[in-house]
Amino acid sequence: LSDPQCRRALSRLVLRLNTPLCALSYVVGLGWFLALAFPPLAPRTYMSENAMGSTMVEEQFLFGERALSYAREFAGHKKKAGGMPVAWLEKTMWKLGLEVHRQPFARTLPFPDEARERYMVKGTNVYGILRAPRAASTEALVLSVPCSEGHHNNQAVGLMLALASYFRGQIYWAKDIIFLVTEHDLLGTEAWLEAYHDVNVTEVRSSGTLGRAGAIQAAVSLELSSDVVTSFDVAVEGLNGQLPNLDLLNLFHAFCQKNGLLCTIQGKLQRSDWDSLPAYAHSLQTLLLMVLAQGSGHPRGHHGLFLRYRIEAVTLRGINSFRQYKYDMTTVGKTLEGMFRKLNNLLERLHQSYFFYLLPSLSRFVSIGLYMPAFGFLILVLVLK
Repeated sequence: LSDPQCRRALSRLVLRLNTPLCALSYVVGLGWFLALAFPPLAPRTYMSENAMGSTMVEEQFLFGERALSYAREFAGHKKKAGGMPVAWLEKTMWKLGLEVHRQPFARTLPFPDEARERYMVKGTNVYGILRAPRAASTEALVLSVPCSEGHHNNQAVGLMLALASYFRGQIYWAKDIIFLVTEHDLLGTEAWLEAYHDVNVTEVRSSGTLGRAGAIQAAVSLELSSDVVTSFDVAVEGLNGQLPNLDLLNLFHAFCQKNGLLCTIQGKLQRSDWDSLPAYAHSLQTLLLMVLAQGSGHPRGHHGLFLRYRIEAVTLRGINSFRQYKYDMTTVGKTLEGMFRKLNNLLERLHQSYFFYLLPSLSRFVSIGLYMPAFGFLILVLVLK
């Protein structure tokens, strides 16, 4: 290309074959992307972090009935208070031996309301900190539960309190554990995160956080709407398509397999006949749904706000559907206990696995090195034109 005559000949060739080259580049890019759902191009997931490389943890959580009792009490006080029962939550967390704090916040929404020009949202977050008995408060884990209107998520609050009661009696914790109940969905979560990290990005007015733990290593947002669970759906997409470290997803999948829980992604259950044409179509549909969820830019759960602060997080949604096998709160609690015990072993932040990936299923992934060439061929059309 250093010869001017060669460059002119090449430019004439590109101009003469411009349309066929553009069509060929587009077809190759599209075909490459569609081929990503094939098993040879989507290798099996694997655990990269040595501290979480095994599920050899003996879960001993047996407080399933206590979780349901807490859920019923929470629902009763929630109905009586007409919102989140802040006083009852504080009193219950204190009885469990946690260090309890509340955080009032307010936010003026930028869109008009029917009655007033602007609409003020006020709420209160409640959180309890379980201090690690074996280490200084330098690192922490978060179990977050949004307090939603109606009967939604009452069971998640009950299970969180039962887990706090069980975790309080264990001596192996090396990280602080924060049990967080937020109000007004994403507004409450963002208010707590901004106060915890002492920043003000969205102009939320709050009293700040009176109690702090260490740097948050990972977070799990829990959503349950029934006393029994037939499957768990995991949400990974955050703001602007940001994703958590793949090892956190692998950890969830490993403990679901260990406890016999069905787990889905994008609401799709993985097929066993992975080498058939219907299985390929199923994997391609799952992959395209993930691309659309990332492209929307909206977080698919409360975990999406944690990702902005370099905190690896996922949202776990318990589904109660028509499936035959149903699991109680004890099984769900054992799954969460196992995840937190393995995260407790982390010596550093999750960093060894992938941050950019696509998932045709929970057991297979497509890395950035495989899907970027397809994107490159599509962009090449603009370069040629």
